[in-house]
Amino acid sequence: MAPPLQPLRRIQGTSGPSRRSLLAGVAALGALGAAGCSRVPTASTTDGGDLLDRLKAAGVVRLGIAGEIPFGYIDTDGELTGEAPELAKVIFKRLGVERVQPVPTEFGSLIPGLNSQQFDVVAAGMYVNAERCEQVIFSDPDYQMLDSFIVRKGNPLGLRNYQDVVEKKAKFATGTGYAEIAYAVEAGYKESDILIVPDQVAGLNAVEAGRVDVFAGTALTTREVVKKSSKAEVTEAFKPIVDGEPHVDGGAFAFRPTETKLRDAFNAELAKLKESGELLRILRPFGFTEDEMTDLTAKELCGG
Repeated sequence: MAPPLQPLRRIQGTSGPSRRSLLAGVAALGALGAAGCSRVPTASTTDGGDLLDRLKAAGVVRLGIAGEIPFGYIDTDGELTGEAPELAKVIFKRLGVERVQPVPTEFGSLIPGLNSQQFDVVAAGMYVNAERCEQVIFSDPDYQMLDSFIVRKGNPLGLRNYQDVVEKKAKFATGTGYAEIAYAVEAGYKESDILIVPDQVAGLNAVEAGRVDVFAGTALTTREVVKKSSKAEVTEAFKPIVDGEPHVDGGAFAFRPTETKLRDAFNAELAKLKESGELLRILRPFGFTEDEMTDLTAKELCGG
């Protein structure tokens, strides 16, 4: 049986077209700057790697990004921003690396690009899952993510989870490649009956126009997209059911498997930011709230 579809942030594999292509044009600006930068030499074979020492010496770390708001992108002024790059700027400065440099690529190319030395760290809010954990090592998550629905004002059908959608025979939509496809199917919704739209904006439009009763997406993206709508609202965030259990995703930074020293140093600084509350301050401008803060670990999400 084919693996369940996932949104590209959360997809089980590493290939496939990117729904981050909306920003490809401005991302190319960053690519031009990165193209002239020589690659960091192949990692040392010593235990734990020596990449952190080499990054300190060079004074710059190259971040693989995939051009997706709010996770990591080049803005209209040509500047690198997003929750992951802004967090990387803070942590790497604390580690003695003064500058970050974006290397834009397609989402499906992030892990291959990391392992082929095209950049030093993946800073794209990548979801941690068991398959990816076989290819890279992750920091602990800097955020967690639940699902929520876009529905018409007042939520007339009372839709609060995927089981409700099935029981009330609601017209259901979600985005291209989204994990929400698999979540709905697991709840008993017929996959061929799902309306697939490009993204959450198209999903909002479908709800407002009455073409569907509900659009499913991440709590953050649905919450942000309905802010200016007079016809739709977002439901309370919830955990989808995966293999019979409530499921929470977490996004993190990815490192080459040899670079455990860098990953561990990064984790130490991340833990300090979590404890002080500064992490939320850094992420809040990108729509993250206290609900997205997490104590999940990479080990838990990797299944070990």
